[in-house]
Amino acid sequence: MTYGLIVLPFAAVTVVAVLLTLRRPRFGRRMAASGVAAAVLVVLTAVFDNLMIAADLFSYPPELISGARIGLAPIEDFAYAVCAAFLVPAVFTLLPGPRVSPAEERS
Repeated sequence: MTYGLIVLPFAAVTVVAVLLTLRRPRFGRRMAASGVAAAVLVVLTAVFDNLMIAADLFSYPPELISGARIGLAPIEDFAYAVCAAFLVPAVFTLLPGPRVSPAEERS
């Protein structure tokens, strides 16, 4: 199995979760914030994965990656950071809010 195929279920879950939040308040704002977070995570992933690959801490078999790279890191490696940036806020949005008792509502 290639790394690209391993990423597909994570990407699919991310897309479904994000789509489920489409009608929730502040969708556009959440997507903008997720986009900024994704950009930061991609930069951090590029820096640290390249350092770790250069230090020979791990490697990727060429037959299991697409061949597209950012530095030494295969492009597939960045999908997890992008998925996390969009999936975590989507799941948080889908979780039920805190329950407020009637006594707490009156105060």
